[in-house]
Amino acid sequence: MNANSHETPNEDSSAKAEATLKATFFRPHDELHIHRGNLPHWRQTNVTYFVTTRLADSMPQEKIREWQTKRDAWLAAQGLQKPFDIHQLPEDHQHEFHATFTKEWHQWLDAGYGECQLRRPEVRDILIRRLLAESSLDAWVIMPNHLHALIAPENQGLGEVLQSWKGGSAFEINRLLGRSGPLWQKEPYDHIVRSEAQFQHYRGYIAENPIKAGLEPHEYAVGLGKQPFKVASALAEVLQPPRTQI
Repeated sequence: MNANSHETPNEDSSAKAEATLKATFFRPHDELHIHRGNLPHWRQTNVTYFVTTRLADSMPQEKIREWQTKRDAWLAAQGLQKPFDIHQLPEDHQHEFHATFTKEWHQWLDAGYGECQLRRPEVRDILIRRLLAESSLDAWVIMPNHLHALIAPENQGLGEVLQSWKGGSAFEINRLLGRSGPLWQKEPYDHIVRSEAQFQHYRGYIAENPIKAGLEPHEYAVGLGKQPFKVASALAEVLQPPRTQI
């Protein structure tokens, strides 16, 4: 199945947008598990995550070192040594960190480093089949070298969902391309959505990502739950928040 081969959604697609996923948000007073890697990974049951996972060659080592040097200097200025200690900072400092470093990281991803295997429709189709098997999927976009998605796992953890997406697709894609070795970067970026406003922000980010990156429709795939969209602008229109009646 090629997501970009589907027709633009019809007039009742706005109802699909509202019904796809009932977002559930971070609960600051409930049990929380923090897994530490190069990034902090917060885990809580029955919450919605914004996830970014990228191909293994999507970020040049010099860019990674540059980003880490600036990040570590910022952390040191706050009296922190490790990025997974970010949660110790006041909320406004955490926002500053993400506005600076998470934003820059995503901008570099959009620059299209690496071989960008996901630009090929036959490669994307393998990943799409994996994505659409997950019932709690909301908005998603497959860029040439990375994936963004909103997901609220119900009967399994986020790690199991990502393993299904990445592990299964890696085997099939490597076989298709006649290659071997790691396809995906091991560690994803994941963030528990904090509020309805943040949920709508991430929906908008996903829909607008290919547009802002200047991609043509054949270079990406985008969708809402099990509904692929022909172009990102159609998804962006569907995901417009309802207007408040005056």
